[in-house]
Amino acid sequence: MQLFFFARFHVGAGCERAAEEIVRSVLDPTRAELGCLGINAFRSTQDPQLFVIHSRWAEEAAFEIHASSAHTVNFIGGMEAVLDVPPEFTRTEMIG
Repeated sequence: MQLFFFARFHVGAGCERAAEEIVRSVLDPTRAELGCLGINAFRSTQDPQLFVIHSRWAEEAAFEIHASSAHTVNFIGGMEAVLDVPPEFTRTEMIG
């Protein structure tokens, strides 16, 4: 069963550019991973400090490998340095 993952990051004022660079740095390596069916990053049009990443995985096992990969661990560490609230992570399955 496919896994759909959403990550929400709210960064501190003045950290928007750094956050965008950190987010962009994880996209290509993630897209190259076995089992990654797609990943896209977004910034809110109403709150420029809010970033959302949506990824789609062939199965949960592929996501677990991704979560422990070096580029993901580095990404999370970089984002933690600019966050103003804890991130939100949601694993979902499609219902329609």
